[in-house]
Amino acid sequence: MKSIKENHPLDIATQLIRKEDHYLGHTSDHYANMVGPFGGITAATMLNAVLQHTEHIGDPVSLTINYAAPVSDGSFEIKATPARTNRATQHWFIELFQDDEIVITGTAVFAKRRETWSSTELKFPAVPNPEEAYPISSKGLPSWVRQYDIKIIQGLPSAFSHHVQTEVPSSTTLQWIHDEPKRNIDFLSLTAICDAFFPRIYVRRKQIVPIGTISLTIYFHVDSKQLQTYGDEVVLGHATANQFHNGFFDQTAEIWSPKGDLLATSSQFVYYKE
Repeated sequence: MKSIKENHPLDIATQLIRKEDHYLGHTSDHYANMVGPFGGITAATMLNAVLQHTEHIGDPVSLTINYAAPVSDGSFEIKATPARTNRATQHWFIELFQDDEIVITGTAVFAKRRETWSSTELKFPAVPNPEEAYPISSKGLPSWVRQYDIKIIQGLPSAFSHHVQTEVPSSTTLQWIHDEPKRNIDFLSLTAICDAFFPRIYVRRKQIVPIGTISLTIYFHVDSKQLQTYGDEVVLGHATANQFHNGFFDQTAEIWSPKGDLLATSSQFVYYKE
């Protein structure tokens, strides 16, 4: 068995140690954000508490994480509780504690998938190949950005641009992305990647303002067997906002394989401060 030192930074960041009826974890400097850890790595760690639980069945089909308060740097506890197990689905409550206070809450649904008629109505975006796009510089950005190779095709944050405009007409971003260093994609990495977009308000506006995700929901459209076939391939992320209004905006996103397979969709609600 590999030691934890030999593992990928994502595996180190999401590592949990079982203790009685809960798990112990610790934040990672590799995935630090402007305040506390990158929300995607927190969501992946919460999911890992269910994946490691001896009572879990099947694969995750949905995950909702509610960020009730910022996670402080340091240790934390996670408790995952199976609420109900049906013939094909299983429902979970997940809670993250620091100093005996709830900081993050979540729910997850796992399922045993079976082969049925299937169809994808969303269309794979028309984009250049990953080799034709250029990676962004992580200089001056939070350390979580350095854990990814991100090539933005459309929607470079206006806040990072040297142009003089104060606002652009669209918050849409298209980007190729993979873990850095490369890592085979699984539900943990896919969860984190669903949140690996710069805030939509940074794309629309020149100004950088304080923001924080309030709630993130991810729907997984593949099972573990399918995920294993993708290896460490780059994936395409497509994110946009519908409305910015009185201190809150939404973000919807799609994650695609380079061959056009829809891997996951997500929706989140974000607080911002002028």
